[in-house]
Amino acid sequence: MTDLLDILLTAGLWSSTFRIATPLIFGTLGALLCERAGVLNLGIEGIMTFGAMIGWLTTYLTGDLWSGVLAAALAGAAFGLLHAVLTVTLGLSQHVAGLGITLFASSSSYYVFRLAVPVQGTPPTVEAFAPLALPGLSDLPWIGPALFTQTPLTYLALVLVLLTAWILARTPLGLAVRLTGENPHAAEAQGLDPVALRYGAIMAGSALMGVGGSFLTLAAFNSFFPTMVQGRGWICIALVVFSTWRPMRALLGAVLFALFDAYQLRLQAVFGKAVPYQLFLMLPYVLSILALVVMARRARVPQALMKPYRRGER
Repeated sequence: MTDLLDILLTAGLWSSTFRIATPLIFGTLGALLCERAGVLNLGIEGIMTFGAMIGWLTTYLTGDLWSGVLAAALAGAAFGLLHAVLTVTLGLSQHVAGLGITLFASSSSYYVFRLAVPVQGTPPTVEAFAPLALPGLSDLPWIGPALFTQTPLTYLALVLVLLTAWILARTPLGLAVRLTGENPHAAEAQGLDPVALRYGAIMAGSALMGVGGSFLTLAAFNSFFPTMVQGRGWICIALVVFSTWRPMRALLGAVLFALFDAYQLRLQAVFGKAVPYQLFLMLPYVLSILALVVMARRARVPQALMKPYRRGER
């Protein structure tokens, strides 16, 4: 028991936790923005996969990591535009449109990848983002190596959480987005354009999803393979509910799931073959489901979520 508690207090565990949480933070923020405007985006899994591929491919061709991140954001925004056309303009089922985009984006990822890179035994690699130690902060006991020796994309994710929380809570734009997600007709009565606001929120949220995917190929790993997202998009959808549509709680949920994941890897090393490793693999998901059940009971869903908006109708 003492060994298990000691693992929880190691800086290495928490460093891994924030690294694992980074793509979840980007994805959850993106899904949260979409849903705050009243649109469910189930295309997140495919958008993250395409973002991972196009981010890696752009870096592979140009040698510039930030160009890869930008390409992933633009690709995500493009899929967000498609989703907005289907769900906002045409008023199609948000569930069906999102699942269709996931299938389209995922298959397109592998198709484009194979067009650009011939079949090889080992996928080509790029030089990934290196951990960046923040002067002064990285030397702090325990918290320095745990939090302040991360890659630039992790720092960007944490900053975006604060920025998103401030925008949604403190700015006229954030109020307009939230009003659109609660009652688009009331937003229209205030002189706002719910269609434009939903388009903007979906595209911005999808851009964040693409960046979350690019983290996997440009920071966590240095190559692309089609199954690398491994369900993270669906976890992000659940984390939005866990967060009750609040960015700071979304950060907490992403870190909590990542902690479970990082911890189970170390538990496998402690117990070895005495316990089937499959039990450890399911531990983060079981604990996350329990946490989700507790939080979802108090969640207040945006009132216009998944409801098509048609100008002039009541």
